[in-house]
Amino acid sequence: MSAVLPVRQVAKPWGRDALPDPFVAPIGERIGEIWFEPPPQLDQLLVKYIFTSEKLSVQVHPSEQQLPGHGKEECWLVIDAQPGAELGVGFRDPITPEEMRAAALDGSIEDMLVWHPVHPGDFFYIPANTVHAIGAGVSLIEVQQNSDITYRLYDYGRPRELHLEDAIRVAQGVPYPSDMHFHMPDRADVQLATGPWFRFDQLKGLPTEDAALRYAAKPLLVIPRHGTVRIRGEAIHPGGCGLAMNMDDVAFDPGGTCLIAQSCVA
Repeated sequence: MSAVLPVRQVAKPWGRDALPDPFVAPIGERIGEIWFEPPPQLDQLLVKYIFTSEKLSVQVHPSEQQLPGHGKEECWLVIDAQPGAELGVGFRDPITPEEMRAAALDGSIEDMLVWHPVHPGDFFYIPANTVHAIGAGVSLIEVQQNSDITYRLYDYGRPRELHLEDAIRVAQGVPYPSDMHFHMPDRADVQLATGPWFRFDQLKGLPTEDAALRYAAKPLLVIPRHGTVRIRGEAIHPGGCGLAMNMDDVAFDPGGTCLIAQSCVA
């Protein structure tokens, strides 16, 4: 069985025809997402790249408690950002469900979000129930619970279905906690997300003892950013994603940088 996960390119109206290296969009297509098909050993996790030329909808995801088997927490690592690029996460001030409904209907909800200017290396953890939107000109890696449940509150007048009542039911009309986003520090081992559903780290060079202990003898996903990683001898290049059954399967590039992710669910 190959360690390299199959790739699915997804064209979107809000996608881009010029992608950051090492990706190339097919001629005439605007690629918005690149998915790596989750393997059976780690089907709780989905890794994807997202590329935007326009704002994505204002949306929210349910928690596992609200919709068992379909909860969705996610995180974003910005890898490229055009001047003025932003991510909208949480509200400036607390709002009631009635105020959220009215703002979604008249479009003012967009201006009630906090829009964070972003640069490569910015990281955001997005808990379920957090109202959010990805702005234009952003390229990011998303690691998420493998769920396709998204409730749209507002979509800038586009002719797509909204899910207002479902969204209001699960959304929290509160500010986004400041400790859930940061700029990537310049060190070898950075813990990005530590649970409850998944862990996600960046490693520069060879894994530290702490990183090896965190990931232990369980399946993990490896996402090279710079340099080539080998899993059971098979090369995984930047732009790809591979499945390792444990850390011992992975030969990391001493001069490279990669991301690793693992489910926290037994």
